Amino acid sequence: MPDLKAELHHKLQAGRAVMVSKLDGLSEYDRRRPMTPTGTNLLGLVKHLAGLEYGYLGGSFGHPAPETIPWIEDGSIWDGADMWAKPDESSGYIIDLYRRACSHADGVIASLDLDAPGSVPHWPPDRRETTLGLLLIRMVAETAQHAGHADIIRELIDGQGGPDQNAFDEATWREYVARIQAAADAFAGQ
Repeated sequence: MPDLKAELHHKLQAGRAVMVSKLDGLSEYDRRRPMTPTGTNLLGLVKHLAGLEYGYLGGSFGHPAPETIPWIEDGSIWDGADMWAKPDESSGYIIDLYRRACSHADGVIASLDLDAPGSVPHWPPDRRETTLGLLLIRMVAETAQHAGHADIIRELIDGQGGPDQNAFDEATWREYVARIQAAADAFAGQ
């Protein structure tokens, strides 16, 4: 029987690796530029997840971040400051912060059982109390969701999609997309 905690941790680590890999080979500009109408960008996704790792899988269990997170300390997180990198926040800083946050979270995960109690201070009082297992599930889902965003953002930047991209050559992909477009065109104007 697989160990649930180990499996959840493995899935989280896999999602983390995807997040960091989406920054590989890109310029500072491409890592930062907003690619959706709401401003979604690759470096911002990594910055956001760094704060969540420190918060949900650290602070919620009495293991606060061993460093100051400026956008948390000054409250600008509530204005979306964790979703983009300021000019003075280098990619190296954000990536290293994420790696440190993940390492910190890994230590907490290793030291606790899934039913270990935790508390999320910014949640409503009636839902604040939780467990490592529930927050680990939340972080797996959160990281997977943002890894999916990162796949799409990276594809918009330079055409590098997810792992399925190498399954076909460029001509096959064009034909495939043309079929999808034709199916959508059947409903144009409706």
